[in-house]
Formats: sequence, C-alpha cells, structure tokens
Amino acid sequence: MKYFGTDGFRGEANAALTVEHAYKVGRFLGQYYQREDHDVRVVIGKDTRLSGYMFETALASGLTASGADVYELHVTTTPSVSYLIREEGFDCGIMISASHNPYFDNGIKVINGEGYKLEPEIENQIEQYIDGETEELPLARREKIGRCFDYTKGRDKYIEYLKSLVKKRFDGITIALDLANGSASMIARAIFEDLGAQVIVRNDQPNGTNINRDCGSTHIETLQSLMYDTGADVGFAYDGDADRCLAVDDDGRIVDGDHILYLCGRYLKEQGRLHKDTVVTTVMSNMGLYKAFDKLGIRYEQTAVGDKYVCENMMQNDYSIGGEQSGHIIFREHAVTGDGILTSLMIMEAYLSYGKPLSMLTKELVIYPQLLVNVKVKDKLAAREDPDVKRAEDEVVTALGNAGRLLLRESGTEPLVRVMVEAESDELCRKNVDHIVQVLKDKGHVIE
Repeated sequence: MKYFGTDGFRGEANAALTVEHAYKVGRFLGQYYQREDHDVRVVIGKDTRLSGYMFETALASGLTASGADVYELHVTTTPSVSYLIREEGFDCGIMISASHNPYFDNGIKVINGEGYKLEPEIENQIEQYIDGETEELPLARREKIGRCFDYTKGRDKYIEYLKSLVKKRFDGITIALDLANGSASMIARAIFEDLGAQVIVRNDQPNGTNINRDCGSTHIETLQSLMYDTGADVGFAYDGDADRCLAVDDDGRIVDGDHILYLCGRYLKEQGRLHKDTVVTTVMSNMGLYKAFDKLGIRYEQTAVGDKYVCENMMQNDYSIGGEQSGHIIFREHAVTGDGILTSLMIMEAYLSYGKPLSMLTKELVIYPQLLVNVKVKDKLAAREDPDVKRAEDEVVTALGNAGRLLLRESGTEPLVRVMVEAESDELCRKNVDHIVQVLKDKGHVIE
C-alpha cells in the first residue's frame, strides 16, 4: 500500500503525514460507518508527541464533518483504545502515535469495532479516497453534523479494568518504571502504587519532544542503570504508546519478549490456562526459546514479524498467548492487542506465584547469540530482490547449517532492511551479518 504499513499510516509529521491526510482519514471513517438510524461513535487517543494535537483536531474535524461523534481520550495508550472500543461499543477507534519512533514522526492507527487493527481492504479504500481516486464524500448537514466529547473518564475505566485483573497485591515489592515520556506516563505509576508497590519512576515528564529519547523499551540501558542504582526487585520499560514492554531482572539483565513468552507460557501451562499448550511467536524469536519450549512440552507457531500477524494466528487457532521479541505480548484471556502495562502485570502474577527472584525464573532459557543490524536503503524491494544479495543470503544459510539461522527482511514502517543472524558465537554472528551488509553496500543500495 502507499500510506498504510503493518502498523497504520506512519511518517514524519507535516511531511509524509499531514493534517490533510488526517482530515481525509476522518472524513472516510465517519462516512464508512454510517447506517440508517445509527449514530456513528469514534474514540480517539494519542501519545505525547507535539504533533498529536494537530492530528487529533484534524481527525475530529473530518469525522464530525461526516456526521460522526468523537470521544477524545487525549493522552492514553493504544491498548486502552482497543479495550474501550469493545467495552463501550464504538464503531472504531483511532490512536495517534508512531510507537517507538522519534517525536517528529507520528502515525494514525485505526482499530476496528472488535478492537483489532483495521482490515487491509478498508485501508486500501482510505488510500484511494486520499488520492482522489473515488468520489467525494457528502458532508453532514444541520443536525447531522457530529459532536466532540471529552472522554478522559474512559481512561480511568481502563485503569480500573487492569487493576481488577491482579490476583495478589504488590506490597513490599520495589518496582522501577521507565515510562518513555510517553502514554504510560498518564497511567502506569498510579496502577502499581494502588496495588501496594513502592514505585521508582523515570521519564514521566513528557514535553512533546522527549518521547522515546534515550529512554523506554528502545533504550533499556536506562532502566538497567536505574535498577542498579536503586536495587529494585523488578523493572519495566514501555514504548511511546505503551503497547510493548521489556523488563529488567534483579541482576540487571534484560527480560525481552522471548523471556516473557517463556515465563508466562510456562506459568499458564502449569495453571492449565495455555490453550492447546501452544505459544505464538514471530520468526524473530530466538532458537533458544524453541529449545526451552521443547523441554517444557510447549508447542509453538511462527508468524511474520508484526503483532498483527501474531494476533491473526491466535484468533484463527484460539491460542492464549503470543508475541514478539520486541515486547509486544498478547494475552488473549484479557486483551486482543499487545499491552505493555498488562504484560508487566502478568509478569508480576507469575513472579508472585513462583515466589522467586525474576532472575531465577528465566535461567533455564539459554539465548543463542544474535545480532540484528538495520540497514537504511534507497529501495527496500530492490535491495531484497537483488540477485547478488540473494546469493549472499544462500551462502550464509549454507555456512550456518543447523547451528544457526539468518533472517533478512524489510521493515514494515521504515526504509530499512533488517539483517539478523543467530549462531553459536558472537564472532559468527558478526562475520555473517557483515557479509550481507557489505554486499548491500557494494551494490549501491545503502544510504550512507
């Protein structure tokens, strides 16, 4: 598609993504859900980016011009929008966020009436409308013009829902939080404090331009330093819109999405709550995770990279848990999308149930050395289809054999080719990644 990728319409604000785009997205959605004797209701949330205000206004203008009523959550998390759509029966929802990207980027994530990402066929219709390839939509007139409502109480409802899922209070536990100066700044601290934890917080002062800047799940070293300085029992870091979570254990080690899937998959299996004894992963998950699952008698499935693909697989096969190494974890018992704060609460449930330090709960998971390099390229498709790149790919696969693997793929949201190698040593990872990258450079694909 031209505008929509694996995670919505994303790009630099007022460059690749403009208020005109946002207005037209609103105009289309406001009209699309119109039915006779039906008042269209759309809920909107945003993260803390400076450009969020103008996109919120533009979307609301387009929606109300098409006759839809808009309920504004203001700063909130992506999963809260998904939850409220299902709980309150909204026709759809929109989250204004570029997730883990820098502040000058933004995005429009449309969520359908069931809480899932919008169907590609509807995204395609939106693109056609944006580009003037379809007829202009009628404007609402007179009493049919839509209205805007402040809906911050919806965020409070979501907070209460998350707290209702907790089985045991956190009294006596010290928890460190890195809130990425993003959406979690409005929610996470209150939840953990209300549940009895002593909470140490950093990066909870968003100013519009500091979201994800040297903080949050994309800069986990910040949380590691906080854990070291404070001696907290466990730490959690979120991304800009709080739909992903990474943790740090009591020894200062990173607990990534694979560790979380291992810990929570094992816990759910022992509780009899792991449906079909299966965990859904993406192709990015480490070989060590699969070997650990084999020992536990847990089956696994692999999807393409992207939480939307994980979610689709879970829904089609009725699985309980799935996720990505990056920290997008879906607990289908409680949500239909990745939810960083929910993930941290589920980690805490397992942690309290086992009664052991987090560092001990994942020690049986042996992670193979892995190296991922993001290569900025001029044309992702041309780079991937280059015969010499394909030849280098075959050479690496042959050299690694059964003792490692190569994953070469295009980013769904950025002009990048991702080169990832797992092998028995860091040296082998570096050697094989460098080989692929050098071929990309030699063929002129790389933006230096």
